Amino acid sequence: MRLLHTSDWHLGRAFHRVNMLGAQAEFIGHLVTTVRERGVDAVVVSGDVYDRAVPPLAAVELFDDALHRLADLGVPTVMISGNHDSARRLGVGAGLIGRAGIHLRTAPAACGTPVVLGDAHGDVAFYGLPYLEPALVKDEFGVEKAGHETVLAAAMERVRADLATRAPGTRSVVLAHAFVTGGEASDSERDITVGGVASVPAGVFDGVDYAALGHLHGCQTITERVRYSGSPLPYSFSEAGHRKTMWLVDLDAEGAVTAERVDCPVPRALARVRGTLEDLLADPSLAPHEEAWVEATLTDAVRPADPMARLAERFPHTLSLLFDPDRAPDDPDVSYARRLAGRSDQEIAEDFVAHVRGAGPDERERTVLRDAFDAVRADEVLREVAR
Repeated sequence: MRLLHTSDWHLGRAFHRVNMLGAQAEFIGHLVTTVRERGVDAVVVSGDVYDRAVPPLAAVELFDDALHRLADLGVPTVMISGNHDSARRLGVGAGLIGRAGIHLRTAPAACGTPVVLGDAHGDVAFYGLPYLEPALVKDEFGVEKAGHETVLAAAMERVRADLATRAPGTRSVVLAHAFVTGGEASDSERDITVGGVASVPAGVFDGVDYAALGHLHGCQTITERVRYSGSPLPYSFSEAGHRKTMWLVDLDAEGAVTAERVDCPVPRALARVRGTLEDLLADPSLAPHEEAWVEATLTDAVRPADPMARLAERFPHTLSLLFDPDRAPDDPDVSYARRLAGRSDQEIAEDFVAHVRGAGPDERERTVLRDAFDAVRADEVLREVAR
């Protein structure tokens, strides 16, 4: 069976105020063409179909168009909700849509109920594990501690229990939306840390033939059977080095996996350039970036006059302008943003405690801080889902 694995469409999202809807529509067309021309037997979409719980109308219309085009192909599609989606909204009409071969899996309670498709070698069971927000699903899975690993492990127990009841030789595919250990994050993914931990071990997916992952925006191979497709389009300059692709996965009669990357159309290259303004305007090695979307970091000791206008003369698609003067890290003029770069909310809070009282928090106090951050983040999720 040949699968096309994709995820993280983020329909409705902009890139530094650039409307990406046209590029997203081009990707949908590319997806449909790939399914038709490469003999795809099933499409799997591993979450974050939309960029937010209540997407703009244009994004909903594009999703509707995608559903119709996929259904017209007669090729089954399995989709799950991600942490950016509203599971309830995405799942509306799932029963009716399923009759057209588009299978939406958004309910945690249905993790152990697969979509079963067949080929010449028998059945393939597709299990959809939507994004499992620990604070919201721990009761459903009967776990005491609300953590990503515990709820995902409980969901996988249901998958294995169902798989054990099926005919010998039944192959299995799991769709999941999570941060798996070994994956490389980018700046455009929403933080899902709970209790100071964001990731889960790849071993949680042991026992299935293929785990089609979503959430991280870079295409990655965690193991031969556990892969991220990544987002089809860039959504931050941290993705400048990404090659945007989908996975074309073949499952043979024994469940062995072979995979090929299929490139996605990208509207414009990304480039990150750094230096003084005069150097950026004169450096001949930067010529290949003149038509790219550019993030420029200026290192001038004194902020130059009209930097964006001057940069735009050479790089007309400059979207982000940062200032980072070359100074020693202990220089008092180093910016607050630079001092905080790469630090988590927990680390910043602990540093603040140390600053105001002369000593950092002890383990009990760290736990209090972690619980507070987890409660705030879970409350934000609840409020967004309730909108």
